[in-house]
Amino acid sequence: MDIRSTTVMAVIKDGKAAMACDGQVTMNETVFKKKARKIQRLYQGKVLAGFAGSGADCLTLLERFEEKLNTYSGNLARAAIELAKMWRTDKILKQLEALLLVMDSHQMLIISGRGDVIEPDETLAAIGSGGNFALAAGKALFRNTNLETEDIVRISLSIASEICIYTNDQITLETLPGNETTPK
Repeated sequence: MDIRSTTVMAVIKDGKAAMACDGQVTMNETVFKKKARKIQRLYQGKVLAGFAGSGADCLTLLERFEEKLNTYSGNLARAAIELAKMWRTDKILKQLEALLLVMDSHQMLIISGRGDVIEPDETLAAIGSGGNFALAAGKALFRNTNLETEDIVRISLSIASEICIYTNDQITLETLPGNETTPK
């Protein structure tokens, strides 16, 4: 059974951070769910985590990531590196198929099961089935407009939903205040 789901996008601009996802979960040729929530707030609400891939796998990885955030006092990069190491080497975790997009108000990272922890060149990133469509739209808006972060992610996901059959326009949006201090 081929399950495809999700487009998640995140932007940090002018000290403000936003992450949004669509709500569609597709199983083979069928829309299985229209309003799935694929973003979670972690570490006292100071970190946002979006996921793409198998739902159960993603939730398992989010639990492990939150444990690492707590262990490393909210240090996003350190928690991500430790999760990637564990994900790659643990006999059970290395079977999980997912991507995580995590961010605080200062930094964002993409984490994969291959051990990748990637900080994008610009402070915007997208993952999932429609990720490349959302990212292309987001880069154009980010570079050429004065839109707020919330508007950039919302419009980018809306555009992706017009192109990617695995992405819908049921958007969940979360923001982080730009003036909070997260330990580095």
